[in-house]
Amino acid sequence: AILASASASGEFGALIALNCETDFVAKNDDFVAVAQNILDVALKGNLTAKEELLAQHYPGEDITIAEKITEQIGKIGEKIEIGSFDTLSGTQVAAYIHPGNRLASLVSFDGSVGEGGRDVAMQAAAMAPVALDETTIPADLIEKERGIGKELAIQEGKPEEMAEKIAEGRLKKWFKEATLVNQAFIKDGKMNVAQYIDSLSSGAKATGFCRSALD
Repeated sequence: AILASASASGEFGALIALNCETDFVAKNDDFVAVAQNILDVALKGNLTAKEELLAQHYPGEDITIAEKITEQIGKIGEKIEIGSFDTLSGTQVAAYIHPGNRLASLVSFDGSVGEGGRDVAMQAAAMAPVALDETTIPADLIEKERGIGKELAIQEGKPEEMAEKIAEGRLKKWFKEATLVNQAFIKDGKMNVAQYIDSLSSGAKATGFCRSALD
């Protein structure tokens, strides 16, 4: 089960994946409730480290979260663990959980964007960007895409010099598709996500995002 939410203040958000082995368990209401309780503890305490979270008291019981997970393993008979645990802070943090709890995302903002923040979080969930913007893409990933673009151009029979220019053009196109703020906004393709955020609140920007999905 993957869950994400913002704290009561809206300035901190957490995303948690409580992993199990079967869909049957993942969809079980009791299992999802345990995941929600763990997420709530993280939000209340503004916790950012998984080890710290595991050491916390589990709500309503005289055990830690780590002990609760061990108890669930004994009860259900499956390997259960916290997979991803991500947190973000900002002027505002928005969360999106896809129905079925198999996909969730968080986006942090500099500036208040109101209810529109959820649309940006939904974009991050649906479109699976690799980075926030081109400055945050790992250099090796850029080189890999550049190499693919060049190789394709050479395969199409273009000379080496022209292939390099074509590769740069393809790289710019890939930046638009692969980075959250440059993607076309899913609810209005006439603007990109950065423009949509600015339309919600002048000068507002996305400052980070995280996304988790069960295969």
